[in-house]
Amino acid sequence: MKNRPLLEICVETLAAALAAERGGADRIELCEDLSVGGVTPSAELMRAARAQIHVPIFTMIRPRGGDFFYSEEEFGAMIRALATVKESGMDGAVFGLLDADRRVDVRRTRTLVEMARPLPVTFHRAFDETANLMQALGEVIGTGASRILTSGGEASVEEGIATIAELVDASHGRIAIMPGGGISAGNIERVLRTGAREFHSGLSTVLPTPVTDLVAFQSEVCKLAELSRKGSLL
Repeated sequence: MKNRPLLEICVETLAAALAAERGGADRIELCEDLSVGGVTPSAELMRAARAQIHVPIFTMIRPRGGDFFYSEEEFGAMIRALATVKESGMDGAVFGLLDADRRVDVRRTRTLVEMARPLPVTFHRAFDETANLMQALGEVIGTGASRILTSGGEASVEEGIATIAELVDASHGRIAIMPGGGISAGNIERVLRTGAREFHSGLSTVLPTPVTDLVAFQSEVCKLAELSRKGSLL
């Protein structure tokens, strides 16, 4: 279907990735330790996922939980992780770097974006920690990243939905704005009206984390997928 919205599901295990694919996810974001917002998964998990998952897999590159102001040692770890991501056959990378003043670290982010080529890069919700989202939008565009994952600077998309719509409008198609942060079957139709065409969910607002009930997880992904397909008619 023309211009059908894309649904990305965030997972931390191979079993959850397989359930998300069965449920109709268009793309997987693979990470570990979602309790801290996700960190770089192991090479073993990347390879196992690539061997069994048929939809695109974007992989988190984040050396630790907490803030997004990284030391030179941590930046070096991100460079090494990016090499593993490429060697493991992943389809994209997900990362975000800020400086001490909570502005986008344009220089180091651009370095990683260039190293990631030809893989596309998602600048993750570090974006929401910046002091000025519109300024940060221009900065992320300047890094060469392909998309921004955002809740509009708020704790959830429900609270940031108006800002997300403003970001979509301000992007002028230069970068994809991908809402994420509490998206579920109960609100995705409202989020679709922001004009965004990619959506991200880990379903943590409707199911316990880590995922243990894979049947329920697959069912919720299926609901999201069906509603997102209807969004192509909006």
